[in-house]
Amino acid sequence: MADTKQRFFVSYAGPDRAWAEWVGWQLKRAGHEVELDRWDWRTGDDFVEQMNNALDAADAVVALFSSNYFAPGRWTREEWSSIVAVRGRLVPVAIEPLADDEIPTLLAGMLRSDLHGLDEAAAIVALLEAVHGPTSPSSPVAFPGLPSADTATEPDPLRPRLPSSMSPPEVWNVRRRNPDFSGRETEMAHLRNGLISGQQVVWVLHGMGGTGKSQMALEYAHRFASQYDIVWWVDAEQVDQLPVRYTELAERLGIAKSDAGAEVNSHELRQYLRTRHRWLLILDNAEQPDQIELWLPEGPGHVLITSRNPDWHGIAHQSDLGVFVRTDSLAYFQARVSGITTEQADLLAQDLGDLPLALAQAGGVLRSGMSLDRYRELLTTNTARLLAESDVRDYPAPLAATVNIAVARLTDDGHPDAAALIHLGAFLGPEPIPTAWLERARPRLAIIPGDPGDPMWLRNALQPLGRYGLARIDFDTLHIHRLTQAILRMQVNPDLVPTICDDVAAVLAAASPGDPRSPASWPAWSSLTAHLTTPYVSSTITYRIELRSTLTSAVHFFIRSGQSRAAQDLGAEIHGAWSADLGPDHPDTLTCAQYLGHAIFDSGDYFKGRLIIEDTLDRRRRVLGEDHPDTLHSAHDASTVRGYLGEYVEARRMMEDVLARRRRVLGENDPDTLTSANNLAFILRDLGEYGAARQMAEDVLARRRRVLGEDHPETLTSATGLANTLRSLGDFTASRSISQDVFARRRRVLGADHPDTLASAINLARYLGESGQHAEARRMIEDVLDRHHRVLGRDHPHTLASISSLAVLLLELGEYGAARQMAEDVLARRRRVLGEDHPSTLASANNLATVLHALRLYPEAVELYKKVRLRAARVLGTQHPEFQQVTENLATSLRAMGRTHEAQQLTGRKMSKGRRRFGRKRR
Repeated sequence: MADTKQRFFVSYAGPDRAWAEWVGWQLKRAGHEVELDRWDWRTGDDFVEQMNNALDAADAVVALFSSNYFAPGRWTREEWSSIVAVRGRLVPVAIEPLADDEIPTLLAGMLRSDLHGLDEAAAIVALLEAVHGPTSPSSPVAFPGLPSADTATEPDPLRPRLPSSMSPPEVWNVRRRNPDFSGRETEMAHLRNGLISGQQVVWVLHGMGGTGKSQMALEYAHRFASQYDIVWWVDAEQVDQLPVRYTELAERLGIAKSDAGAEVNSHELRQYLRTRHRWLLILDNAEQPDQIELWLPEGPGHVLITSRNPDWHGIAHQSDLGVFVRTDSLAYFQARVSGITTEQADLLAQDLGDLPLALAQAGGVLRSGMSLDRYRELLTTNTARLLAESDVRDYPAPLAATVNIAVARLTDDGHPDAAALIHLGAFLGPEPIPTAWLERARPRLAIIPGDPGDPMWLRNALQPLGRYGLARIDFDTLHIHRLTQAILRMQVNPDLVPTICDDVAAVLAAASPGDPRSPASWPAWSSLTAHLTTPYVSSTITYRIELRSTLTSAVHFFIRSGQSRAAQDLGAEIHGAWSADLGPDHPDTLTCAQYLGHAIFDSGDYFKGRLIIEDTLDRRRRVLGEDHPDTLHSAHDASTVRGYLGEYVEARRMMEDVLARRRRVLGENDPDTLTSANNLAFILRDLGEYGAARQMAEDVLARRRRVLGEDHPETLTSATGLANTLRSLGDFTASRSISQDVFARRRRVLGADHPDTLASAINLARYLGESGQHAEARRMIEDVLDRHHRVLGRDHPHTLASISSLAVLLLELGEYGAARQMAEDVLARRRRVLGEDHPSTLASANNLATVLHALRLYPEAVELYKKVRLRAARVLGTQHPEFQQVTENLATSLRAMGRTHEAQQLTGRKMSKGRRRFGRKRR
């Protein structure tokens, strides 16, 4: 036992799990605590963070050095630097010979212990010396020719064996290892943990065809061969052949009775296995659980089953083997298709739905000389043909044949309802299909045979789809892989397509996700829009009368949930179709146009969005009248657009008119009325009328809390407006308190990437910077900027507002050079995107002039301040607080140049010595 109990974290690459188990066992046996985990880092993982977390919980990390551990791409110089920094807590142990160039330079000088090539007794000594340091023997040393105490006694059957010390299992019939196996390390660790969790375990890997169930079982057998004495592979697809396969194993073990039949010998085998440890029986392609159960051996060994059928409850522990995670798909392509980029691999993996068999087939075709673009084109136009051929040695049939065989079995085995359902599902999107949709739509589904009123129809149709591996059946969803769908669509009888399309429309119309403005309904809308926006679905439903409301509400959902690009894409598609079919003045076309203009505006194209919004307003006034709720909606949007474009006076006039009409037509507390009142409060603040803005903002916030609730997005918008107004009035404490609360609520309700959440983060960062928490403010702004780049794009006005905020913070930090570069960049882009006279452009010019002043470039600052002041007088008026702030800034720079008289003429007063005010508007 160790003198001092320690806690060790064993770090290893997935393929070296057998070594990790042995090391962990020996450390526990020596009296230590061990956390056994896999460190098989993928692209995007934060190694330094993972290492720090492990070290926080452990006294030291035992790292198992191998070629797998140092595989290319798993580590960077920065990550190894992190390890070297804590080298006193890193115990390197080599488990196989390594060339000098295989070990990173930063680690090459570390003293490591070699366990490879040693017998078990010597390896134990080497491991413990690496952990504890060399120690003198405390008892007489045994003569080397005698067996050690460990080997003289009966070995523990559950004790991991030293992998390098073992010859292959004494009984073994497993085919060669697949050298192309990759990925699945998380699933492999889960499988191994499950199998060693007890003395007798039956485990099934189930999933649809092409997920690599047999390949994973094969890799497991080879990876952990050293831990078994018997490993036997059985093709279990034909249950009546199991006695023959069992008899073959009995013969290899020498227990078969030559004069007895297969039934007797298989019984003898199962009895024998009750008395043996360390055996693994693999039953591959076992599809009939009830019949297989009768043949499962018992005893202290492991049974591993692969199956398409998920119904093994009460028989075996289960792992649902799905498609690859994307990082595994990328690694697979990059290792097998020379020259493919990460972006190309990502697009191809998406097209193939990360299905391992499809990836393997694609890799073979691409290696044969076909270009990637041509392959992706054929995958769209000739899916079944492309997937009908394969030279993938380790899969029994290409994907198209696998699908066709399974569908044929549905019909042959008497499941016409299941066959009809899988063809219906093929014409929906590749995302999970809620079974509630199918239940609600059943009376209108023409393709499904049988009694529509049968309460068990869906269960009876779904079960065969899961059993034959054509779909994944979860608690409340049906999920068909995109390639299975494509193969079925290509091969369906053309005469059935119109009927199927009618049924697809019926299913989608039955979805009923709820109010698209409510975050509570967004998961349901997300599920529905995943189908509505699939190209082959949208092309068949655009003209469906029963889906018009659903489609416009889907665009509205995208807008409310912050997905302006998706809203624009869907809105443009249906607006074009409806304009041609219904006419541009049809009410449904105008509703779509209203949302399309909103989406384009939210995407950052303010001027194009304005054109569509104002055109829709003109048409609605003519078609519906001034006071129609739809017309008022368009008038509200038109006023809001003018406010965003800095046309505050006209925006105020229009919004006051809309508010008066909505109060009369809809009522004081109608949500739309409150939206107009809230936006009028925004406009009043932009006009510098802070008192009136505060009064209106407080009233709207109180009403929205009562009508909509504390967490409704529109309530949070009102709270943000009030916080900004209080800030303008100098009440920083109340403003900050509200901003903090809104940020927390928005992050919880809307998510971290929603534009409203990001706007709240910028507001909070501003307060952090002003309270001296510059590091945290900078971290927050940079995070928002990264999200804006990813979600909205480089030139979106919200992105430019983030850059402007960061430039101001850099100025406050004294990083004048970086602040100037950033301020110049955002000013140039705002001039291009918003125009010279937009208030945000003027704010950027003011900020740049302030940076120039800080750099003591007073003449340049004065010149720029003068230009800003002239434009601000014309755009905002001389009484606006922003005009007055620029005037103060100009006076400060004039005084710095010694032009005191000019400064006094501007402000009408003397400025006390040292007084400096800079407007740093963060918009």
